[in-house]
Amino acid sequence: MGLAEFEKRLKPYAKMNVVEVADEKAPESLSQADMEIVKEKEAQRILAKIGADAHVIALAIEGKMKTSEQLAADIESLMTYGKSKICFVIGGSLGLHESVYKRANELLSFSKMTFPHQLMKLILMEQVYRAFKIMKNEPYHK
Repeated sequence: MGLAEFEKRLKPYAKMNVVEVADEKAPESLSQADMEIVKEKEAQRILAKIGADAHVIALAIEGKMKTSEQLAADIESLMTYGKSKICFVIGGSLGLHESVYKRANELLSFSKMTFPHQLMKLILMEQVYRAFKIMKNEPYHK
């Protein structure tokens, strides 16, 4: 319900398209080599969905942390300079493959903690909505 609410709230500000790819099926315990194989297969599905003209922001623990105001300023700057297609990538349970990091224009961290995929998607959508409210000087973000 929260995701649907933020999709509805974002409509006046931006055309949004949520694309999800399936997790690679794998047993609970994997060797490091098997984990890389799983992440690579997921990466192939992720990268196939990203357009060549997209500015890619991959969510990663090792990424840069920003305030809501900094995220808003960065999104506004991207839009001002012709990068209207911004693609946020949230990894699967094993994280993202190196090939996704290489495709990314930047890495963004919301925390040093790990969050479940669906919760991270909700947090991300709320922050993107907050960013547009900040850009438009509209009440919400305090």
